[in-house]
Amino acid sequence: MAFEGVLYNLENEQQFWDELDEIVSTRCSDHERIDDALRSYLSFTTEFRAEYLSTEDDITKCSRRLIEGDLFANHKDYVRRQIVYCILQEDDNPTLHLVATFLLVDGSNHDATFEMMQAEGAFSRLVELVQRPEVEADMDLHQLLLKLLYEMSRIQKLSWDDLVAVDDAFVLRLFQIIEGASYDVDDPYHYPVIRVLLVLNEQYMIASTSSATVSPPPRVTNRVIKALSTHGLSYKTFGENIILLLNRESELSLQLLILKLLFLIFQSSSTAEYFYTNDLHVLIDVILRNLLDLPYDEPRAESLRHTYLRVLHPLLANSQVSRPPHYKRTDILRLLNMLATSGTHFAPIDDTTLRLVKRCTTVPWLQEAGNPSRSNSYSDAEGGASAPLTPLSGSHENNAIGEGQRELARRMLGMSVKAGNESATSVVAVAAHTARPGIQTPSKVRDAQED
Repeated sequence: MAFEGVLYNLENEQQFWDELDEIVSTRCSDHERIDDALRSYLSFTTEFRAEYLSTEDDITKCSRRLIEGDLFANHKDYVRRQIVYCILQEDDNPTLHLVATFLLVDGSNHDATFEMMQAEGAFSRLVELVQRPEVEADMDLHQLLLKLLYEMSRIQKLSWDDLVAVDDAFVLRLFQIIEGASYDVDDPYHYPVIRVLLVLNEQYMIASTSSATVSPPPRVTNRVIKALSTHGLSYKTFGENIILLLNRESELSLQLLILKLLFLIFQSSSTAEYFYTNDLHVLIDVILRNLLDLPYDEPRAESLRHTYLRVLHPLLANSQVSRPPHYKRTDILRLLNMLATSGTHFAPIDDTTLRLVKRCTTVPWLQEAGNPSRSNSYSDAEGGASAPLTPLSGSHENNAIGEGQRELARRMLGMSVKAGNESATSVVAVAAHTARPGIQTPSKVRDAQED
């Protein structure tokens, strides 16, 4: 078999890897020779893929061999750019698989790779590719491109043109894939799909909050929230899975992505009751447990605590848990009181936590039932047990979604929002809270186990 003038007669796998090492070790004096070597690499690997590259690990190994070879080491920027151009222009599935794997492996260690992809318009190209029937039919390639879309989107702010490339049909198709997949949240096929929806929601939030400084502000339509507001009844599996993910996820950045979407869902009147009631009960349990588990002497924990509290308030006020029978009222009040009075000698409770806790306690159904004989006593929904708890002082807020929250919902769907209201302040704060990929969520339990 001839590639770039070289005849390959392979008899075993070791010969394949030996020949690949020779190609990626090519020393080139100009761009033309680099291009020839890259064409040899792609031709060789795609030709023998069926025989020697049967798994994703094998294809990843190919990319690592290229990264470790002299060809890449001596011409990193040029090789990266040529491979980015390849994914922009190539339509052959096997070649797309190889170049997407390389970009994912290289980008995991160098953000500049993903930044180059965005600068060259790769985001809209990936959106186009994952919608192709022939790509979706190749499950391994499809989820690989989704992973690449997610990774390049979570480390940088997307441009206006990037967001315009996402239409309603694209988002709805992602929800359809989740609904049609197996129920297991660890299914490797729809986990990448869920993550793309989560990171898109974050990008819409960032774009929406950034547009407040532009006059007139550009129209920003959060198509994830729009899809849930118009088709939420058809896509319940997604809601179940993000709660399961929040319960299991230990990576801080992904946990924040989930919380950001939950915040918007409960803020909007069109999506506040999207979840099944039983799933909301699970979500409340997860939030209570995670708030208890956050240490007080960890800076990242403080911001995460604020985000959980910002989600908890609209969840309690706007979802169906605001109607009887009220779930774990005693436990919720006990936690809120503990958050307002706990801390450490070196790290007292911060003002933002106190303000957010106070706001949660103003939810009407958490307030005293009005029976004088039960002063300072709050009953649990399951057993009627009461506990002597004192709620934080604060004015009652209307249980219905207020004008500020309706304005926020309209903004998330592409309309304006009034500046200065509590909802606008909260969405800016939630959108601004980010974490680098790979950082673990602070945990009292994990720290104790490590000690």
